[in-house]
Amino acid sequence: MTNLTPPTLPAGAGPATVAFVSLGCPKNLVDSERMLGLLAAAGLAVTDDHAGADAIVINTCGFLAASRREALAVIAQALHHKEQARRRGRCQRVVVAGCLVQRDPSRLLAEAPDIDALVGVFDRENIVQAVRGGRDDTLRRPADHNQKIHTLRGFPQMPDERTRARHGAGHSGAFPHNEKLIGGDAAADLGRFHAVSQFVRGPERTRTGYTDEDSARLRLTPRHYAYLRISEGCNQGCTFCTIPSIRGRMRSKPLAQIVAEAEELSADGAVEINLIGQDTTSYGRDIGYDGPGQGLVGLLARLDRLAGVQWFRLLYAYPSCFSDDMIRALAGAARFVKYIDLPLQHINDEILRAMRRRVTRRQIETLLDKLRRWIPGLVIRTTFITGFPGETEAQHRELVTLVRDFGFDCLGVFEYSPEPETPAGRLWSEAPVPAPVAARRREEIMLAQQEIVFRRNAALAGRPLSILIDQVDARRRTALGRHAGQAPDIDGRVRLHPCSAEPGTLLTAVVEGAKGYDLLARPEHPAATPPRAPRPVRLPVLEPALAAAETARRAPCP
Repeated sequence: MTNLTPPTLPAGAGPATVAFVSLGCPKNLVDSERMLGLLAAAGLAVTDDHAGADAIVINTCGFLAASRREALAVIAQALHHKEQARRRGRCQRVVVAGCLVQRDPSRLLAEAPDIDALVGVFDRENIVQAVRGGRDDTLRRPADHNQKIHTLRGFPQMPDERTRARHGAGHSGAFPHNEKLIGGDAAADLGRFHAVSQFVRGPERTRTGYTDEDSARLRLTPRHYAYLRISEGCNQGCTFCTIPSIRGRMRSKPLAQIVAEAEELSADGAVEINLIGQDTTSYGRDIGYDGPGQGLVGLLARLDRLAGVQWFRLLYAYPSCFSDDMIRALAGAARFVKYIDLPLQHINDEILRAMRRRVTRRQIETLLDKLRRWIPGLVIRTTFITGFPGETEAQHRELVTLVRDFGFDCLGVFEYSPEPETPAGRLWSEAPVPAPVAARRREEIMLAQQEIVFRRNAALAGRPLSILIDQVDARRRTALGRHAGQAPDIDGRVRLHPCSAEPGTLLTAVVEGAKGYDLLARPEHPAATPPRAPRPVRLPVLEPALAAAETARRAPCP
């Protein structure tokens, strides 16, 4: 008979080491870094030894089916480590956090019942308690071993909407699904570590808004670049997107909070800061920053005065909200690189309406024309979706023609992923585009874009570019870096030789050629690139096999 009682630590003891896996997009990465900072501040040592750690935390992505499959595979690997530890008589906890938890906790526990704790996206401040565990937050296993309904200690009854409203938006009542959790026999810590999002299911926050601070992070990026979240949630309501149902409505951070976090990142060694959010162009509208010179315009102007940061970059802009004042502000901000990430998703008016993108083809073309004319040398990155429900071959050809004619600098394409609870998911059941057709259309767009990129890369031969060094191979005297038109992880890179400059160094290199999407360059003065002063490195290293997949990291968020 299987022993259903997990091993326990000695009285008064708790996990001392924790391994951490961060999956998904940069927004999720910021959550991971904040949780790591809390764990480190509580005295837990971060390790890359998943088999030997006292606890494993997995911060999941739940945006697409592919990202959910990846998360479940990583969770299964962590639970394998847990089982091996149990057989050796050692206790190991597995804590799962993030979007997949927020989206469907009961299904998650049904597929992985031996998880010890769940932490929703609005409950990350309790990550230390979730990792350490606690008797008051354990889901009791019923007396009837065949019964799969667990009862929360400390939450004997489900709080109804009136209870949540009475306690306010911050009340950490049990998630509705916790009333009947379909899981295995192992105990699981949930309760206040998996609170319902009041932005999604409860009363609205006040006009002043609410956001969590992202300060005191233990960063997973290299020291010299970082992501800075300026808002959370989204009000756009695209029919294909699950983000509002997971992350809630848009909440902008106050300007002073963003500046303070940018200063902290700069003091920690970041010379490049990438601004992120679900919809960065709508920044400030929800908290009254909607007057002249306010909102994103005011934010760009304020950050542009911040000393120490060489490059700011604006990601996740939304086309329907991109005003002329924003274009002028970006053009005039000296520290902001001439780069914009502008997910368009499609160009056909019928598809745009079905996606509820709140923008037309003519408006998109007008915006793209202004961006190119008003900001000379601007690099424009976008993403598109193929195989959206009902997409015809003629509508697809319209998109291919736009790609060829306009000539985007960087581009990603994703095959539509049906999400049953979204309006587009319901439309897909009536007008599906076969997966092979969506894949073929994706390939056609990428091949059209490849011709543009290869041609432009070839035209750069002989030109000097300012390069930020990301990685160095001292033995081979080679380095990987990026010019201002290349964002981390999602765009091409610059391969330099000979180069021994330290990561975080900005240097000038002359382009000598290209290899695929990457440029080949030689520093102008290889011997005159002194390394930066060494800093104590405190970044944890993730197990390579558990690194986030490209699909999840580049998911087509609006």
